[in-house]
Amino acid sequence: MKPVISLIFTIFYVSFSIAQSGTPTDFLSAEFHQERREALRAKMPDNSVAVFFANAVRNRANDVDYIYNQDPDFYYLTGYREPHSVLVIFSEDQINADGKSFNELLFVQERNAQAEQWTGYRLGTEGAKSKLGFEIAQNGKEFSKSGIDYTGFNKVFYKDFQDDYRDNKRDPADLYSLVEAFKIQVGYYLEEELQENDPINNELNVKNTISSQKAKTDTRTLRTFMAGLRQIKTEEEMVLLTKAVRISAMGQREIMKAMHSGMSETEIQGIHEYIYKKYGSEYEGYPSIVGAGNNGCVLHYIENNKMKVENDLVLMDLGAEYHGYTADVTRTIPANGKFTPEQKAIYDLVYEAQEAGIAASIVGNEFRSPDAAARKVINEGLVKLGIVETEAEASQYFPHGTSHHIGLDVHDPGLGGPFEANMVITVEPGIYIPEGSNCDPKWHGIAVRIEDDILITNNGPVNLSGEAPRRSDEIEELMKEKSVLGNFELPKLD
Repeated sequence: MKPVISLIFTIFYVSFSIAQSGTPTDFLSAEFHQERREALRAKMPDNSVAVFFANAVRNRANDVDYIYNQDPDFYYLTGYREPHSVLVIFSEDQINADGKSFNELLFVQERNAQAEQWTGYRLGTEGAKSKLGFEIAQNGKEFSKSGIDYTGFNKVFYKDFQDDYRDNKRDPADLYSLVEAFKIQVGYYLEEELQENDPINNELNVKNTISSQKAKTDTRTLRTFMAGLRQIKTEEEMVLLTKAVRISAMGQREIMKAMHSGMSETEIQGIHEYIYKKYGSEYEGYPSIVGAGNNGCVLHYIENNKMKVENDLVLMDLGAEYHGYTADVTRTIPANGKFTPEQKAIYDLVYEAQEAGIAASIVGNEFRSPDAAARKVINEGLVKLGIVETEAEASQYFPHGTSHHIGLDVHDPGLGGPFEANMVITVEPGIYIPEGSNCDPKWHGIAVRIEDDILITNNGPVNLSGEAPRRSDEIEELMKEKSVLGNFELPKLD
């Protein structure tokens, strides 16, 4: 290393170490990720290999990227939160050129003082070993020369590529190059295509690894393996997921006290997200939904640009993300603190449906059981209110499913079979009656969704987000309380 570069690296490393003091220490442990890799290996058939790639860096505009979010499967198995990396897991021990046995390889970003000064500290190979517990970690540029003969395995598992990543031509170990190297090694391209594209061969230094035959690849089964693992939460995961849910519930409680008719949808969103930050949540788990009145009828409304919510119902579907785990909590409240008779009738019907859905969330029931229970209540209720003539018409006002898994994804993967203990699902029935609907206009513009995060246990369902009131009378009562944000006034900008 040249003296100047060495000095820059030393200065940066020391300053970063100082800046890092006081950072969170309650992330998942290295032992958790190692145990998860072992659990995956137990599912893999003999003589097989699984290959995982990190998420792509997403460009926002020009030279500005979005905040990086690791591929959930990759994070689940490694704890590594940086881009441009690859994980290789073997079903059995392999022997390297030095006679040493191994059953997994992690390829990571190389340490680079100049790059780290701009974009932050990199863990590097030594960090991956000491902090993540990998015995063998190599720089990404070694992946194309790893010498893995994929054609010798009965099955090579990976998730098919979406080709939604950029080629940084200055970096021979970016995600684009890593994926291209793998494609060549498994025979993804026909050999004649390679001969027509010599620059790729030279750039990746893989001419000697091109096989005359294709590997036996499988791009579907790995998703099933991972869904089977991730749908059951471990005790360590539940600590983080529960914290994310409780933070989100607190956001709902505080806005109930702070809400008034002069607020904008964006201000309401900001209060939720401010509460998240106060509790240490790094991000939102998904784009926040705050829809007043008819805006709430748009299921994934994220514009949040209505300037005054006035006397509307306000549907608020938001979730804090804590150390990768995301909540998904929805409450619908009257902006002025009091439900109208029509609003209350719809709200109480959705609440009754949710109670039925939660009661159906028990071990052994089919995944669709909460939906069937909630839908029955809503169908019958809409007929009784005269909004529809027959139950068959009711689906237009309840157009989505009632449950999904949550975890590292807001829509976490699952196998869709019967409920098992330690699954965490949402129960979220809703009724949405847009302006112009074929019913009495007094119902128009009313949108209600109530969503909670439910832990399935052998002793029945547990509502993790229950700290945020759900009953209409409880909501009205809490909205009478004084908010700590009541005196938060900013200078006017004219």
